Amino acid sequence: MRRPAIVIVTFKRQQMLADLLDSILSLTVAPWRVVVVDNENSPQTASIVEGFAARARALWGPTDDDPDAEGGTERAVYDPMAENTGGSGGFSEGVRRAFELGAEWFWVMDDDVAVAPDGLEVLGRWSQEAEAVMGQRRDFDGGHFFWQHRFWPRLAIYNPLSRDGWRAGERYKLCNALCFEGGFFSRHVVERIGLPDARFFIYLDDALYGYLASKVTDVYYVPDYVLSRRREVANQGIGSVRQLNSTSDMTRYYITRNRGYLARYFMLYGEYSPVGFAVGTALTFAKELCRILVVDRAHLSSGMRRLVAGHRDARRILHDPSWEPMPPLA
Repeated sequence: MRRPAIVIVTFKRQQMLADLLDSILSLTVAPWRVVVVDNENSPQTASIVEGFAARARALWGPTDDDPDAEGGTERAVYDPMAENTGGSGGFSEGVRRAFELGAEWFWVMDDDVAVAPDGLEVLGRWSQEAEAVMGQRRDFDGGHFFWQHRFWPRLAIYNPLSRDGWRAGERYKLCNALCFEGGFFSRHVVERIGLPDARFFIYLDDALYGYLASKVTDVYYVPDYVLSRRREVANQGIGSVRQLNSTSDMTRYYITRNRGYLARYFMLYGEYSPVGFAVGTALTFAKELCRILVVDRAHLSSGMRRLVAGHRDARRILHDPSWEPMPPLA
């Protein structure tokens, strides 16, 4: 595994970012670069990254790059944004920056996680046979975090029947989604499918990126734990392993709006169904209604207004004649 870059997107969570960077210093394999995209453009965040850069240099030394090249030989790269572009814009920018610096592998994550000490080493072993890998995560309480690793393009929803257990001898599961909370993929994948789509702002951009990756390579979901979530989120258990997490009215808007972007991409691969999309939209509204009433206990009227507004804008995206997909970089 050559030139692995960790790409982190942060926004107004300096202590969590500092804790994540501390955990990176415990990795058994040194990252080639750590790119921190700061959607807040905060002097405090810049100072935290500067301190991390000094400790990384003392621990691992400089990279073996040309000192006069862009990025020089520093392990840490601070990338402040002029405005908040959301997680989607942050990951698009972070992957772009790491790509232009010369990264061969990209391990992407939010600021509210911590990496396992052997996380990069484990992913490096998987990189010998796969170009896109999703490791498992532990939840904030130390338990297993369930992730739906299959997506239904015709309904534009995660497959609710995805199984979580591992059969004896099952080394990995093939999936058609990724999560930007620990997704790992190669430069070859980025060259062929382009950068993450910044237009999503938040939500479903990672599911789409995994879907696109699955069109050019096998995407592995592996049983190894590579990081843990550190931010406690209110949730309601569903069955023995699944849970319905709390969210905000802002996110509810993007949950329905971004379905329009998904549909446009699915059209490119002949997997869009108007009837299926309508069914998936109804199921999405039903799930969000349950979340509002059972988990968030928020005002039903405000939540439903944001869902309807998102759905209205999704329809505009569906019929936008100027829409284009993200271009490949090769």
